[in-house]
Amino acid sequence: MSVEKINTLVVGAGQAGIAMSEHLAAMGVSHLVLERNRIAERWRSERWDSLVANGPAWHDRFPALKFEGISPEAFPPKERMAQYFEDYAAMLKAPVRTGVEVQRVERHVGRPGFRVSTSQGVIEAMNVVAATGPFQIPAYPAIVPADAPVAQLHSSAYKNPGQLADGAVLVVGAGASGSQIAEELRQAGRKVYLSVGEHYRPPRSYRGRDYCWWLGALGLWDEVRIKPKKHVAFAVSGYEGGRTVDFRRLAHAGIELVGLTESYEGGVMRFAEGLARNVAEGDQAYFDVLREADAYIEQNGLPFPPEPEAWELLPDPACLTEPTLSLNLREAGITTVLWATGFKFDYSWLQVNAFHENGEPYHKRGISAESGIYFLGLPNLVNRASSFIYGVWHDAKYIADHILLQQGYMSYEKS
Repeated sequence: MSVEKINTLVVGAGQAGIAMSEHLAAMGVSHLVLERNRIAERWRSERWDSLVANGPAWHDRFPALKFEGISPEAFPPKERMAQYFEDYAAMLKAPVRTGVEVQRVERHVGRPGFRVSTSQGVIEAMNVVAATGPFQIPAYPAIVPADAPVAQLHSSAYKNPGQLADGAVLVVGAGASGSQIAEELRQAGRKVYLSVGEHYRPPRSYRGRDYCWWLGALGLWDEVRIKPKKHVAFAVSGYEGGRTVDFRRLAHAGIELVGLTESYEGGVMRFAEGLARNVAEGDQAYFDVLREADAYIEQNGLPFPPEPEAWELLPDPACLTEPTLSLNLREAGITTVLWATGFKFDYSWLQVNAFHENGEPYHKRGISAESGIYFLGLPNLVNRASSFIYGVWHDAKYIADHILLQQGYMSYEKS
């Protein structure tokens, strides 16, 4: 039986895999993209119904294709995002095969490259790019036992309020996902508790420009002067046309804020102290952006209209000044705990020496410790931009350059 051979195999046909294909094709590198489901499947079926992109349409895209039929300032819904990547792949004539699962990758012995076992046979590749992204296995702390008298749901399985049993909901995690889901549940008439830990809370927009624009203008995408805290929730969202995530506003709308979820025993959930401090640190990050933006506008003489109301904070709600440190879930009427606590990696299929002891990829800018293995689409792969659509496109270009460079070494023959 013949074995298919290719220079570079890209695993995953989401935004990272499609970007990788574009750059490899432009450099004349033969490649194949394998996707176990459909193109951009996570946008289609692994998110809630009302999800929209975190950046506006003018920004959250690849350079060669604009969104049609949608305002540049709008935040495209998830179905439109999936269609965008499908259209992009068609425009590129990208060599994507869907419905093919990569089961195992292992290095050849005694010769270059890798043996890739898939659900449709074996492929041999000189390089493998893991473009499966960060959203692989839902992650949440083992705080509440599985047999506790409350339903537990990860945000990746949440679709809409009607999916949940009647009763109040405790949403754990106050990044973009948690804050948006909490607000949606409250608007649907639910009693909602929102567990807030450390977070980074920028303005959605300021003085007529979206935060994505300010990140670029102020050099914050590149993080030259700052090093953000690791594992801190990024509280910015395009929900309802794009509004700044404001925890005081959410509290005044009826959402009860609680601190970091700490433990559970006998039906009682306990929360850490420090809610007010976490909210204050988020406020500080928010005001830092406003100050830098004002200085930039003045320095460059830009005619952006003042926005004094952006500097105003709502009064502290009672749940912030007198925080709840414990909740009896039954007495509070809580029937669902919704964990908006992110994901962890699953590279069990990648049987190579490219990982730290804790299982995280060992790489620099996506170039792994195992020659010929690359990672793409991970948060902070290079900088803050790596988590955004435009950023992954540029990360892919760097990796494609490296693949071409290494190909030159392998083909060199001394005269």
